[in-house]
Amino acid sequence: QVQLVESGGELVQAGDSLRLSCAASGRTFSSYAMGWFRQAPGKEREFVAAISRGGGSTYYSDSVKGRFTIFRDNAKDTVYLQMNSLKPEDTAVYYCAARFVYSSVVLTTPTQYNYWGQGTQVTVSS
Repeated sequence: QVQLVESGGELVQAGDSLRLSCAASGRTFSSYAMGWFRQAPGKEREFVAAISRGGGSTYYSDSVKGRFTIFRDNAKDTVYLQMNSLKPEDTAVYYCAARFVYSSVVLTTPTQYNYWGQGTQVTVSS
């Protein structure tokens, strides 16, 4: 089992940058595929970015591609989401997710993950 704790969310202005962190504890972090999702009020949880267990493969939603970067430091048991050029429509609670995997897969749907953090609020003002 793995526990996930997100941090880094805050109120920022449009165009600003922000870095979210997700610290994992428990079993071997490097065996987990990781992902970031977000959920705005009244909307379903949506995929943002994902990374393979070794960090060699990443995938992004079209809405954040070119602005957000997911990366991980397996020595620190942490996955990050660097968010640049933030827009008001990026406002949401951001969640990180994990799943133990046996290969370097990238997982992009919520149902593929079985561990979730509590979320961190990101608010982008215009």
